[in-house]
Amino acid sequence: MNKREFSWKDAIPSIFSGLFFLSQMIYGFVFADNSTISFVEYLGVGVFLLSGIFGMAPVIMFPRKGGVGKGKSFVNTTKIVDSGIYAIMRHPQYSSFILWAIGAMLLFQHIVVIMLGIPVIILTYYDMIQEDKHNISKFGTAYKEYMKKVPRVNFFLGIIRVLTR
Repeated sequence: MNKREFSWKDAIPSIFSGLFFLSQMIYGFVFADNSTISFVEYLGVGVFLLSGIFGMAPVIMFPRKGGVGKGKSFVNTTKIVDSGIYAIMRHPQYSSFILWAIGAMLLFQHIVVIMLGIPVIILTYYDMIQEDKHNISKFGTAYKEYMKKVPRVNFFLGIIRVLTR
């Protein structure tokens, strides 16, 4: 297994994604008109809640199933986790970032919030691709096989694949 080398260059998309999301939230809460509550806004809150579930997946699953040593961070996995939510999608935590951005778009319904959310989605998807490359170098053929079975982010396709296995 290869130890991951940290590079600031690799962190740039995540940093910008975080800045766009933070700007999206600040603008939404401070400047967007929140005088009425519509069905779409409730849907946005639901998407935020769903993102919280996806975002906690690695924190809960990796220490239990990923071969993380005692006292180490959940990111120090030594095994591919392919059960639970990881049997349905490969990147639930990254998916949560995308859902946050979409949730903000639905909740605030303002063009600036939407325009700030688009880069969050694009940069997060780019991060997912980079994570797949890292995991291929870390886990090799086993991860490539996992990639064939489990979609990167498509939750609904993942459920269909699990049900048809």
